[in-house]
Amino acid sequence: MSDRYASFANSGPGRALVKRLGLPQPPHLRRFHPGDPLVTGPVLLGAAPGGRLDEPVRKMLTIAGVAFEGGPPWSALIFDASGITGSTGLHPAYEFFHTNARSLAPSGRVIVFGTPPETCASPREATAQRALEGLTRSIGKEFGHGSTAQLVYVAPGAEEFTDSTVRFLLSGRSAYVSGQVIRIGQVLSSPMTDWAHPLEGKVALVTGAAQGIGAAIARVLARDGARVVALDVPAAGESLARVANEIGGTALQLDLTRPDAPSALATQLSSRHGKVDVVVHNAGITRDKTIGRMTAEQWDAVVDVNLSSQERINDALVPLMPEGGRIVAVSSTSGIAGNRGQTNYATSKAGVIGLVQSMAPVLAQQGITINAVAPGFIETRMTARMPMGAREIGRRMNSMAQGGLPVDVAETIAWLAAPGSAGITGNVVRVCGQMWLGA
Repeated sequence: MSDRYASFANSGPGRALVKRLGLPQPPHLRRFHPGDPLVTGPVLLGAAPGGRLDEPVRKMLTIAGVAFEGGPPWSALIFDASGITGSTGLHPAYEFFHTNARSLAPSGRVIVFGTPPETCASPREATAQRALEGLTRSIGKEFGHGSTAQLVYVAPGAEEFTDSTVRFLLSGRSAYVSGQVIRIGQVLSSPMTDWAHPLEGKVALVTGAAQGIGAAIARVLARDGARVVALDVPAAGESLARVANEIGGTALQLDLTRPDAPSALATQLSSRHGKVDVVVHNAGITRDKTIGRMTAEQWDAVVDVNLSSQERINDALVPLMPEGGRIVAVSSTSGIAGNRGQTNYATSKAGVIGLVQSMAPVLAQQGITINAVAPGFIETRMTARMPMGAREIGRRMNSMAQGGLPVDVAETIAWLAAPGSAGITGNVVRVCGQMWLGA
């Protein structure tokens, strides 16, 4: 569904009226298209004394062809705060962003690197590093013009494994991701990546792939080189076939609530492909009612499809996953902040986050990562059916003053699924344009 307000607000007459009335001004977002450069202009790097990330990030960006001279405007501001060991040491971060706040180009990117507080040598260092979350989230709400801001905690020893994350955050792929905290841990090795086709030779399963976000995920993973198995219920067979044919993938009609669904899925993947490298749990349903009016059947159906089926599928498919496997589960901002009339849905999506966090250390022993994405307001057929007032509130209550697109969720999943993201596990990344309310 088109966003008529955004179209009007970005027209000549609309832009003047919106500014005069103090109404939200949805910016144009820079999204990725194949062949795009990593950034649109030069990047400015800064660092506090004692940082660990400035040199490896500068080296990586140089290899990627990024320029460090010629601004302002700067296409990105990157600050290494990993050397800050106390609250008084936060001042260099203030100086860097105070000086350059007005020199960031539209759709610019802000990245702050830090040390995970739980790995810090002293309580004061951990305190200062935790303070960086407030810095980046506030910058994400202040700089505007389609810019984004992220905090990347890099564990000691993982300095050389930031490439995949930095490339994602600098590019147009992360257009609707802002105010996030991403943790990168140490890994034994990070495979060399073909940045144009990072999933070449990989087999990827996408559930709920017939339309909307699931179809977008299937398209992006195929674009990145994966052989995609697109799965959905038999009732969506026609739409599913169209998606699979479009991307040269395989359509698989299967109701995941069937008792034999996990074993049937494992048998299909094993016989056709011999493995599965990427599993994307996207299938989900809603049965909205306040809990006082909700039937047991509505509760059970949502929890079973959105959460329990993921557990059963993981049990069946993890044995088919080689080292380097990736599991990405689709949660929701409702699972983080809750939502009136969606207790079953919010419970299931919070459970997805719990699944990711509890399984991450278990799967790490097999070289498999598991992460979640939590979409906010995304323009789909489901949100198009919302009452107009609720729909407009959902669109405007974020730093981008607009809804996201299914491709924004898909790009985030593709980043987490890439071989170069081996150091990222147990993370929950919101794709919500940085909601004004909630975590």
